[in-house]
Amino acid sequence: MNHKKTATMYFSKTEVTLWISSAVLIVISFCVFDRENYLTLFASLIGVTSLIFNAKGNPFGQFLMVVFSLLYGIISFTFAYYGEMITYLGMTMPMAVFALVSWLKNPYNGNKAEVKVNTISTKESMLMWILTAIITVLFYFILKYFKTANIIPSTISVTTSFVAVYLTFKRSPYFALAYAANDTILIVLWALACLHDTRYISVVVCFVAFFVNDIYGYINWKKMKIRQNKSR
Repeated sequence: MNHKKTATMYFSKTEVTLWISSAVLIVISFCVFDRENYLTLFASLIGVTSLIFNAKGNPFGQFLMVVFSLLYGIISFTFAYYGEMITYLGMTMPMAVFALVSWLKNPYNGNKAEVKVNTISTKESMLMWILTAIITVLFYFILKYFKTANIIPSTISVTTSFVAVYLTFKRSPYFALAYAANDTILIVLWALACLHDTRYISVVVCFVAFFVNDIYGYINWKKMKIRQNKSR
């Protein structure tokens, strides 16, 4: 009985409402605009579930992100968004694995369900922006070589994705804001795709849900940081 009570109390009412609302919105948009690409539906539900766990600082969220990255890479390939495919399969997915290891190695007070929130130094921030600039330029030419659709927003997506995965690995609360910025770019990318195929509206709705969840994730991580600092 106590174990069941603990499980039901793990997520707050806000988190449960957020997850259910996001999942219902994703399913409805799929039923209205798609009804065919079940891989997209499955990936979207996996992704939004990972964000709820990430918002709690739970390493399981990073495991789900690995799965989502694989599925999203496949979906991106179908619309020649090679930038998204390469970014998620070649960067986001491997970095999610590293982040998973980092989160597991840094539990808060021995609680493996909550990672210890970190504050990155100025030196680390400078290194991040230098690496981001290098990655952005490199990927621009890679995407150009593959004749990637909508190359400018695709390149910006690489930039925001790298910042997000770097901050995730470093356990910084700002990783969620970086992902929110990436969500905004992805909403634009898939909105452009919708001009050719309305089925991709369901993908747009997916990233709108992701955006809301990432904003919540940032807010919750800031609260986690304050709480953890007070208990020291």
